[in-house]
Amino acid sequence: MFQLFPHEVNFFDLFEKQSACLLDAAAALKSAVAKGTVDIDALQRVHQIEEEADKASFAVISQLNKSFITPFDREDIHALTKALDDVVDMMNTIANRMSVYKINEVRQNLIAFALVIEESVRALNEAVRKMRDMKHYQLVMNACIEVSRLENISDSMRDTALAGLFETEKDPIIVIKWKELYEDAEMVLDICEDAAHVVESIMLKQA
Repeated sequence: MFQLFPHEVNFFDLFEKQSACLLDAAAALKSAVAKGTVDIDALQRVHQIEEEADKASFAVISQLNKSFITPFDREDIHALTKALDDVVDMMNTIANRMSVYKINEVRQNLIAFALVIEESVRALNEAVRKMRDMKHYQLVMNACIEVSRLENISDSMRDTALAGLFETEKDPIIVIKWKELYEDAEMVLDICEDAAHVVESIMLKQA
């Protein structure tokens, strides 16, 4: 079966290492908010995973700079590693905001976002893992479609969360804090979709 990448090139291994960081960060973020009170240790874990993700992204760029001939467009390699890294960065942004804003009690809308984020990251991870072999073309595309579906859901979730916030919350400081958290949560789904679009583009070029 035709392999998309030559065996001697380890870009796929590196992409999968990045993707594993996404899974770990999403799981830690969900754990941080799941019980309705903030789990500080889980938030710290998100920070640690973000550092691991940075190292994985650097490894891809380092390999890219060493390779005279690349298995597919350099721009696509760079775009994918950046998008994957951006997903973890945005989850880390949420964790940072929760720490800085001293969020102790978690609202149900953020818990729901954490679940959808994990679903999207799982689908994106599936797409990245299956990219290795063109026989999985349709599975990759299906996973990317799922990421886009979840992004559409997140738009409605954000609007619903903000509408409820503006209607029920009287303290403007609290409004600002939670507005940013909800918008950041939705942004994670946006960036997952960006990464999925890069994967789709790579697969289409190789088909």
